[in-house]
Amino acid sequence: MKYQSIGRNIRKYRMERKFKQDELAEKSGLSSNYIGMVERGEKIPSLESFINILNSLDVSADMILCDELSCGYRMKNTLLHERIAQLSQKDQQTVYSVIETLLENL
Repeated sequence: MKYQSIGRNIRKYRMERKFKQDELAEKSGLSSNYIGMVERGEKIPSLESFINILNSLDVSADMILCDELSCGYRMKNTLLHERIAQLSQKDQQTVYSVIETLLENL
């Protein structure tokens, strides 16, 4: 099993919070080199380090692990639904139209 998605998701939430790698490292008690290796998928953090990273980012484990868990798509659907709900009604219609077109062509 490849775990690059864990690092990608950590990086995504770090960037959303406008943290630099060294800021996340400091908040989580880890080195910035280690954070970089995790984000590139070169290292899998220990449970303790993983929890420190999650707490520093203020995210849940399922948000980071959603691509690796068999039930992860439920979480992804929820996150997408929340993002779509924030759009205007016109933009929501556009998104749903695009999704329907994609599904018809699968």
